[in-house]
Amino acid sequence: MVDAPPDLVLDSIQGQGYELRDWLTSYPFLLIAIDPYTHESAWILETAGRILHHYSPSDIRCGFLVTAGDDDCRRFLGPWAEDFLTFADPDRNAVRAFGLDHLPAMVVVRPDLSIQTANGWDPEAWRAIASDLAQMLHWSRPQIPAPGDPVPYQGSPAIV
Repeated sequence: MVDAPPDLVLDSIQGQGYELRDWLTSYPFLLIAIDPYTHESAWILETAGRILHHYSPSDIRCGFLVTAGDDDCRRFLGPWAEDFLTFADPDRNAVRAFGLDHLPAMVVVRPDLSIQTANGWDPEAWRAIASDLAQMLHWSRPQIPAPGDPVPYQGSPAIV
């Protein structure tokens, strides 16, 4: 695990941007990072939504990190943008700060700023993170992969 920069600003499409340390005052983060301009991220939307819905009642903030501006975030996510926190990252500053190589990616940011990531759609790596989350949160782990989920794939480059 590496640490995220505390002064990284995450801009929510639902409101104002705040530094990462301010978002983490109460709960850790579970983010699914996606690129709305690629098929690879479109293939994982239903799976990502299912995973985020599983954890949303627990003591964690769940959301999407999207490499686009606010309008494209809303267009790509549709109703998912209303269900979860959504962060616009058009310059990929957060993607770089989290050290992501491929999108989609799963990112957990703990209050101590340590991060855990899984790049691309790698169900085993996502399941390992989900298991760690379940233990940390005293919560159940979603089935990963579940019937109907895509086959594993590398994803698209995170930094273009």
